[in-house]
Amino acid sequence: MQQAIDFLEEARALHRVIAARPVAFLATPTLFKGWTVEEIVRHLHVWDGLADLARTDEEAFLATIPKAGAAVMGGNTRVTELELVPATGRALVAAWQARYERMGAEWAAEDPKRRLKWAGPSMSVRSSMTARIMEVWSHGQAIYDVAGLDRKPTPRLWNVVMLGINTFGWTHQVRDWPVPETMPLVRLTIGDEVKEWGDAAAGRIEGEAEHFAQVVTQTRNVADTALVVEGEVAQRWMENAQCFAGPPHPPPAPGSRHSV
Repeated sequence: MQQAIDFLEEARALHRVIAARPVAFLATPTLFKGWTVEEIVRHLHVWDGLADLARTDEEAFLATIPKAGAAVMGGNTRVTELELVPATGRALVAAWQARYERMGAEWAAEDPKRRLKWAGPSMSVRSSMTARIMEVWSHGQAIYDVAGLDRKPTPRLWNVVMLGINTFGWTHQVRDWPVPETMPLVRLTIGDEVKEWGDAAAGRIEGEAEHFAQVVTQTRNVADTALVVEGEVAQRWMENAQCFAGPPHPPPAPGSRHSV
């Protein structure tokens, strides 16, 4: 399953950024809600573990997910995740690395269509792994930013783009807005590769896949990207895009997320 390979490579790329820096880097606050690098690594590690538990032990997963889900809904994510994974520093990074390496190998051999329990509706193995790619890529953005690094887009990014495309309706539903009948044309590039979806009659979004992915994962405000956005439906979508589950989240304010 290609998504397992992409997940592994994305996690390895982020690990290289962290491993190349002193352990004190883990205590650095990021522009993602003031979370430290360590807290982001722990968040990735906890939810990687929950996704893997859903695959290997459904009963244990169903016993654990209510606490983690309630923490997210109640705004106590970091406190609960520290209770679940008290490891810190290099020990935490090593545990995260060991888990994603094992997951990359084991999930690659899974049936992509197998259904897995989750906090909301069940998901296929492929969709669950795509969500893990989105998480490590999007949360990784805050770490790349605080490290002062520009991340070169790779074809792995199409996984995140597809989540953004597939959650056009969700962005509206989670806010109790009617879902437009037609999605605007989305035309995106990574290098020389171009992909498009939707209908230009409903509006247009065009530019780099990286910028679209940053908007739908809420790591950038659309105003801080070079995306061309035309039409009321397209503008409303990009101003509120949300490709992840949970309650409605506002995007970061213009200028608030950037490389330092």
